[in-house]
Amino acid sequence: MTDIAIIDYGMGNLRSVHKALEHVAPAASIAVTSDPDIVRKAKRVIVPGQGAMRNCMHELEIRGLREAVMEAAVHKPFLGICIGLQMLFEESEEGHVKGLNILPGKVVHFPATGMTTNRRTKT
Repeated sequence: MTDIAIIDYGMGNLRSVHKALEHVAPAASIAVTSDPDIVRKAKRVIVPGQGAMRNCMHELEIRGLREAVMEAAVHKPFLGICIGLQMLFEESEEGHVKGLNILPGKVVHFPATGMTTNRRTKT
């Protein structure tokens, strides 16, 4: 049985996540997979991601991983990285895309103003 399944849906930093896990859990059985059955049987699941939410959700869907990821997020130790976490929410402002609806809420853009400051810290 696979200890940790890293979901491969074509959108993510799979190699770096895999290498990090090998470093911190050298005895674990780690699989990079797009097979829903392996995901369902794994003890733990990681969904990395990078790119646009619309593309990530589309790839998850066409690879038949949507249900397996949803089951894992609800019933197993689960780590979503970047968009892998954002997909758990109801929807995203980025392209107005529906997420997996596991967590309530909407992923929103940071406001264009007020994100930086010129204040200096007194020492």
